[in-house]
Amino acid sequence: MKSEGRWITSALERYEKPLLRYAAWLLDDVDRAKDVVQETFLRLCREKEETVGNRLPQWLFTVCRNLVFDVRKRDSHIQNLDDTQRLDEADIAGVLEALEQRELLDEILRIVEELPKNQREVVYLRFKCGFSYKEISQLTNLSSTNVGFLLHSAMERIRRRIQSKHPPNQAAARRSNEF
Repeated sequence: MKSEGRWITSALERYEKPLLRYAAWLLDDVDRAKDVVQETFLRLCREKEETVGNRLPQWLFTVCRNLVFDVRKRDSHIQNLDDTQRLDEADIAGVLEALEQRELLDEILRIVEELPKNQREVVYLRFKCGFSYKEISQLTNLSSTNVGFLLHSAMERIRRRIQSKHPPNQAAARRSNEF
């Protein structure tokens, strides 16, 4: 293999699956997501490594995101993000570890589904894809401050809703009764 192609092979190995999950989440269609990710890597092949530099993840996710929106426009039936983007158990598993209570899962999922679409997207990018505020900012064309505000607002809304239905003293009482 030519040495200049190794960075593309490495990028494919590292980012193909996360890009597929992201595109499938946005499109709600695995087959179309595969086409989008394939086109993303074809475009990467046309770039020089120096051009992309150390911005590879941001570059890939931005191109993928733009292609997803192009596909949806081309199909002339852009689906409402409120109806198509739903986080499932796997998407918020990291958040649930801190809660340690399985019965809260359904409640959190309902709350996340009710978030405005821009909050849902930054929550997904932060907790599912692991991007920093700066990386999310670059992907979504929002300022880092706005990304932070959206994440903070989403997490506060989730926290308030959970606490209103599950006050801390009830949870402590339940735990003490278990022993």
